[in-house]
Amino acid sequence: MRRIITFITIIVAISMSAEIWAKDLGKYGATYPVIEEDAIGQLKKAIAGYDWVKFTNKQKEKIRNFKPKDLMDLPVAKENKVFNVDMTGTIKEDIIGRDGEVVYPKGYKYNPMEYVFMRRIIVFINGSDEKQIEWYKQSPYPVDMRTMLLITDGSYLDVRKKLKTLTVYYANKEIIERMGIKALPSVAVQKGTQLEVREYALKKEK
Repeated sequence: MRRIITFITIIVAISMSAEIWAKDLGKYGATYPVIEEDAIGQLKKAIAGYDWVKFTNKQKEKIRNFKPKDLMDLPVAKENKVFNVDMTGTIKEDIIGRDGEVVYPKGYKYNPMEYVFMRRIIVFINGSDEKQIEWYKQSPYPVDMRTMLLITDGSYLDVRKKLKTLTVYYANKEIIERMGIKALPSVAVQKGTQLEVREYALKKEK
């Protein structure tokens, strides 16, 4: 589609240029009627004959089946557990200031929670596990404006529909490892300069 639009733009530009510079040069040699259909006419036929319904449905299907490639398969929590995660990280390259001097050298360790406060309550569940979705529904988190829901698997469109919410995101490998998430469902909140993670064991069916 992008090629078609680009080609049309080029044709229009050439047509406008021809009108500006056109002048009568007289008649040179024999002339013959043009038998070949012009490019614009061919493009119009191609666009008119394109199956836009099929194209639209295909794009919708791609969106529906979209998943990041770096999702992680996490186990279900076996017991209720609370632990803290140290968010201290290490700078991988020198941080240069405006004057060209090194502000923070490579290898410098820092804890972002010493400088900013994370107001969000981050909930992690497996979006393909109906039990975890039901747990989330029954929890106090859906009505808390601070909640951010992240799923490790499943269709985010299906989860949005089931929970009647627009804010559903995927938790990729980097997020999970950085926040120390080991089992699901889990809830992460900031406590002082550390991250507190709570794992919730789902009730077994009788």
